[in-house]
Amino acid sequence: MYRKILTPIDLSEAQMTQKGIIAALSIAKFGKAQLRLVNVQPLLPLAFMDYVPANLDAQQHEKAGAELAKAAEGIDYSKELVSTALRFGTTYSEILAEAEAWGADVIVVGSHRPSMSTYLLGSNAKTIVRHAKCPVLVARN
Repeated sequence: MYRKILTPIDLSEAQMTQKGIIAALSIAKFGKAQLRLVNVQPLLPLAFMDYVPANLDAQQHEKAGAELAKAAEGIDYSKELVSTALRFGTTYSEILAEAEAWGADVIVVGSHRPSMSTYLLGSNAKTIVRHAKCPVLVARN
């Protein structure tokens, strides 16, 4: 079946993230697949650079990396089969880039139910589904 499963996680949306992790784990355990959690942090606009500490990027990287590692440690799965990736940029494009670079067989993403805001603005899950070069499973309640 699948050997490499990529699961994007949003560190600020624990409930939605759990949906994706649970679905990814059920697939991974079936075939002893590798599981990679990826988190994408947004880039700070240049206009704000004068108003933030000089080491903000390093602080953000350290904090997000620690939270991502904690999320990986909490997964009930063989530790040698779980890895993490922290990327910076636009969410959907970085997830797609990580999937291609890592050679993911499937992307499992947790998502909210569609709402008016996602119909008007779009969602990361929708864009991932449309542009991924591998199958995508969208996990919802």
